[in-house]
Amino acid sequence: MAHNPQDSSLGVFMAETLPSDSRQARQLARRQLIAEAVMAEGAIRIEDITDRFGISLMTAHRDIDEMVERGLLHKSRGVVSATPTSLVESSDIYRATRQLEEKQAIADVAATYLEPGQAIFLDDSTTVQQMARLLSARAPLTVITNSLTLMNELRNGRDITLMGLGGQFYHWCNAFMGRMTRDEIASLRADVFFVSMSAIIDDAVFHQSAETVETKRAMFDAAQKRILMMDNTKFERRALHRFAHLSEFDVVIVNQGTPVPILRRMQDLGVNVVVAPVKINHSVNV
Repeated sequence: MAHNPQDSSLGVFMAETLPSDSRQARQLARRQLIAEAVMAEGAIRIEDITDRFGISLMTAHRDIDEMVERGLLHKSRGVVSATPTSLVESSDIYRATRQLEEKQAIADVAATYLEPGQAIFLDDSTTVQQMARLLSARAPLTVITNSLTLMNELRNGRDITLMGLGGQFYHWCNAFMGRMTRDEIASLRADVFFVSMSAIIDDAVFHQSAETVETKRAMFDAAQKRILMMDNTKFERRALHRFAHLSEFDVVIVNQGTPVPILRRMQDLGVNVVVAPVKINHSVNV
């Protein structure tokens, strides 16, 4: 069943953060919901958007055009679609196949920061999911996650105490988020939080989903150490909601393909940046 954006708790979030009678608040909330609907379904006819959100065709085009300009959506012949190489990522399955080698290299380095006996938060990002194969070697560990993908991968893990966070389920990221999830996180304390985001803009990390930012922020606040895992493509992308400045993380792990000027910029900012080396193929062609 397709994700219905009107069931999302995003509306509650927007109502809490902006005046309820604010025209801007309603506009931002509606545009976010439209983006999430397109992200969940891949493509939607503009006429269907007008019916679903109870807005005029002119308003729909205005909202969509603004998001097209920002890089969120693509519009063609009356159909709005997701732009997975830009602001909106179609699904966790799609994201899992992108920069796989880079993500694995970053995960290999991230795992070196694990110590037996620790309690760790793992977010729902596909980069962090690459750590699943490495956890048993660092066990015993207590793993706390909102990712259904990770729950399934780790449920039979040896010496892994798995704590699954509940809440509202979001199909597009295969994870639980929302107020219930944040309340559970707030009652816990972990040694390390491993996280990845959608984009790095102006020395800060961003994500396209406000609900995702709120959920990850709760984990960020409940962990003693925060480790950011970002491949080099994240420096070329854009997203809507700011999460944190790079300097707020204890470690920022990037892959070897990250441009040198970007690495120098982070070092100048005092960011503890670690570069994950590429794997060397030792096979010999005869």
